[in-house]
Amino acid sequence: MKIIDLKSEQQDNLFKVGATVVWEDRDRAPQEVYIATTEEFAQDLSCNPHSFLIACTIVAFYYGEKRIAIDAEICPQLLENLQTAMALLKSWYKRDRPIVKIEAKTKSSIPTPATPKRAGIFFTGGIDTLATLRLNRINYPLEHPGSIKDGLFIYGFSQTTLENYEKAYKSFDEIKKDAGITLIPAYTNLYAFVKDLDVEQFRIEFWKDYYTSAALSAVAHAFNSRLASIAISSSDEIPYLQPWGTHPLLDTQYSSYDLTIRHEYIDLSRFTKTKLVAEWDLALQKLRVCDQLSLPAGYLNCGECPKCVATMAQLAALGMLEQAKTFPANDISGELILRKSSIQHLDEEAYYLDLIELFAQQNRNDLVRSIKLLSTKFRSKELIKKIDRDFLRSSLYHVYSTLLKPTVGKKLQKLI
Repeated sequence: MKIIDLKSEQQDNLFKVGATVVWEDRDRAPQEVYIATTEEFAQDLSCNPHSFLIACTIVAFYYGEKRIAIDAEICPQLLENLQTAMALLKSWYKRDRPIVKIEAKTKSSIPTPATPKRAGIFFTGGIDTLATLRLNRINYPLEHPGSIKDGLFIYGFSQTTLENYEKAYKSFDEIKKDAGITLIPAYTNLYAFVKDLDVEQFRIEFWKDYYTSAALSAVAHAFNSRLASIAISSSDEIPYLQPWGTHPLLDTQYSSYDLTIRHEYIDLSRFTKTKLVAEWDLALQKLRVCDQLSLPAGYLNCGECPKCVATMAQLAALGMLEQAKTFPANDISGELILRKSSIQHLDEEAYYLDLIELFAQQNRNDLVRSIKLLSTKFRSKELIKKIDRDFLRSSLYHVYSTLLKPTVGKKLQKLI
């Protein structure tokens, strides 16, 4: 794979930096990848080769390119880190692919910035990022270099529409003012760049297991003239850490000498973070956890996707769901939890198990019962998967998922 034709340009009201990606070991036409922002932040956007090297290295590794070549100077720290990132992913997922050879010049010096650079955060308006921002304000004096001053709000990493993205961006005006941060809009096609490759496999595996923090970091490096560091808010806590596309061991490997990628607050549970956000009234009024295409009029969240249901359950346990005006409902039912929740890992199970005692104190036995049934369903599935994996070479789980799972789901709903 070659990265060529790095350029900066203006298209309509967006200022873009981009590069052309030429595949060498796959029959695929050259593709443009880009990162863009609005005129207000155009002076902070640079055609940084680090962005495109990070964005393409993990893609090249996963999809079997033998090398990645870029005719640009790259920080030696980043070159070493990318080798480590690929080695981590290869070890985690037993990937039968060689580490991709990176062909690039080595940067011998780093220019001194004209103005002091700032700490940033990847901002979504969800529980993890709002909790990170709140804790940063609590723990860091404003004058400290680690005090967050900027947020990157990225369009192009989910299925949400541009209209919903822009509505969400505007809704954060009061949070920006209250927290004292500048929110920078960023637009990219790094998701679309590879979305059509092995569609089913990509949907399940590549983005969430390999590419999440690489894509985030690629966007951040395009703003390295402004940012000294940027925080990725952890979605897992220490007891549940596992190989993932964003992980404290992996994320930092996308750092260079002049931009540090941080993975924040792995010591906190999702429930602890939700309590922190609930104590910040303005954040609770603007909370956005949903990226569904279709949203009820006037709301930032659909109220029915797994992310919404888990968050609504936690807020209900705290007695704060009625105050969260970005959801279309002010209560939650056990039926909704069973019907819409999707537990895939132990950390997601913990999101619900942490709530049982509080719901019991509220005499919400319907919710307690539904959470216990949800946990039983998840544990049963995990046991079947383990037996299948260890003894039956995955044949049993195929039968379970296609024939038995729908029947089990119906029986569980009858027990509510």
